[in-house]
Amino acid sequence: MVHLSSFLLKKYHGGHVVIRLALAGHKQANRPFYRIVAAYNKRARDGKYLEQLGTYDPLPNIYNEKLVSFNFDRIKYWIGCGAQTTKPAAKLLGLAGFFPLHPMTITEAERRRAKQQQQQQLTEAARETEGSEEEAGHKPSEV
Repeated sequence: MVHLSSFLLKKYHGGHVVIRLALAGHKQANRPFYRIVAAYNKRARDGKYLEQLGTYDPLPNIYNEKLVSFNFDRIKYWIGCGAQTTKPAAKLLGLAGFFPLHPMTITEAERRRAKQQQQQQLTEAARETEGSEEEAGHKPSEV
């Protein structure tokens, strides 16, 4: 005779469903690649998941693009079922236009943009000083 309680415990995986990033492809060192999956929150990051909803490649390709793909129909389904999103997944979905952008995402982008402009100004200033030093060194000496 099978006890009903043991049957229910085997079916229940614990926790609730979340949409998160799961690391895929363990065979390549220093080459991250993520699956966007619906999984129980109690499962391991790289463990069993219910459904794959998309992919994310964080390393830029030859065109300096980070590639992301989503199955928005299935994401809508899982969110309708009560699935929650983790912060990294919500950030990607916000950048894709599925969710409103989080204010910190905008702040981070502004900070990175300002830092990039500052680095460009420093490199331009360094180039100008190198150029002026070379011109000063190549002047013909007067006797």
